[in-house]
Amino acid sequence: MIDITDRVRNKDLLGKIVSAEEVANWIQPGWTIACSGFTASAYPKAVPLALAERMKKDPFQVNIWTGASTGPELDGALAEVKGIKQRLPYQTDSKLRPLINDGTVDYLDLHLSESAQLTRTGFIKKKPNFALVEACAITEEGNLIPTTSLGNAASYVQNADTVVVEVNTTQPLELEGMHDVYVPLDPPNRLPIPIVHADDRIGTTFIPCTPDKIKYIVPCDVKDHTRDLSPIDENSKKMAAFTLEFLKAEIKAGRMPKGLLPLQSGVGNVANAVLEGFVEGDMTDLVVYTEVIQDAMLDLIDAGKLKFASGTAFSPSPAGMDRFYKGIDKYRKYILLRPEEISNSPEVVHRLGVIAMNTALEVDIYGNINSTHVTGTKMMNGIGGSGDFARNAYLTIFYTPSTAKGGKISSVVPFCSHIDHTEHDVDVIISEYGIADLRGLEPRTRALEVINKCAHPDYRPMLLDYYERALAATKKAATPHLLHEALSFHTRFLETGDMRKF
Repeated sequence: MIDITDRVRNKDLLGKIVSAEEVANWIQPGWTIACSGFTASAYPKAVPLALAERMKKDPFQVNIWTGASTGPELDGALAEVKGIKQRLPYQTDSKLRPLINDGTVDYLDLHLSESAQLTRTGFIKKKPNFALVEACAITEEGNLIPTTSLGNAASYVQNADTVVVEVNTTQPLELEGMHDVYVPLDPPNRLPIPIVHADDRIGTTFIPCTPDKIKYIVPCDVKDHTRDLSPIDENSKKMAAFTLEFLKAEIKAGRMPKGLLPLQSGVGNVANAVLEGFVEGDMTDLVVYTEVIQDAMLDLIDAGKLKFASGTAFSPSPAGMDRFYKGIDKYRKYILLRPEEISNSPEVVHRLGVIAMNTALEVDIYGNINSTHVTGTKMMNGIGGSGDFARNAYLTIFYTPSTAKGGKISSVVPFCSHIDHTEHDVDVIISEYGIADLRGLEPRTRALEVINKCAHPDYRPMLLDYYERALAATKKAATPHLLHEALSFHTRFLETGDMRKF
């Protein structure tokens, strides 16, 4: 067994060190396990892998709560043996996704800022059977030193009667001090969250826990399974350039300070590409208040352009992770990780005046956004934190390439097949063709702005034809629609495999 005695500083807890297999054999069918982890960072690995092995011989299911998506050792391993019955609040796993879409897994797609409170207050289930949390060390008092994310871990530990800790020896002890753990009280006792600047510290550097809560401690030496980012393509570069152009105009118009307001950027290649645009740009003293810290944040630090970044997870590419560990003494001065209730807090996002930048699967001509469902029915990943930021930000931008599937699908449609963010929450849409600034525009003008600025030229005639016929048929209604035709874009693809075919 891996030696973790130097990381378990409370020596009375050394007798609780057991194998992952022992914990897996203790877990009962139907239990709810509240796990650490947000993106492929700081999720438990040894126990889920051992549990999946047990399920191969003795099939049963458990409920899995996390902070967001996780890595293959948790979501992937348990999905492969069909060991998950309920999953919340977000996922990105290719093995789990089809089980959600065929009804095997009950998936609760939640706003991330609300997920901890919903589980704490018993709206979903009274409480988890136990919390399973990754840590890099346990203090003399029994408190847990988190690793590369916080997610919902602190809330889960607070709410659970029983805690199992995976002490991961691949996570450096230098992570200690990079966290700001604060769990708000629930109504009617909630107080204002005292953050007025992105770098304000309001909590502890550890997850509060007591030795009596800790039932088992499991050694682990499996690294975070972070994912490589795709090379930045031309469309992403164009969208990044449009973003810088737009924000410079906002500064010139006096609607932004010279160093901008705090930036929030979603997860993935487009979001990372947009942030990389700031590396090449001439803006300095940037501040970030976001969920996930990716490779571009390190580039901004190295370029001397980032003052501070607050998030809930550090989730770069594998190369970015190695770079972070090698330069941790430098980078730790610029990065702070908080619970997702705080990183995504509507109260704090609104107070700081965040610039929210997130991606869409599709947008419609009136500015509604679909972030989650393919053709309106098949779950892709989930809403994540985009709604937390979109509704409460000072400025909300959504990005989408104009087409998908090699041009067979228009990402701009008459009416989204599923709506996650209504037109009331969307300020700007950017594709590789341009910027649709929707602020202060009524729906009819919005439609022309989106079609002419963001749609692919191949689809503009179709979209304009739809709009003009809807305008005539409804006698210039507030939001002109031919509802029986609006969804034909989607059915056309389902029937022919190409939206351009009739």
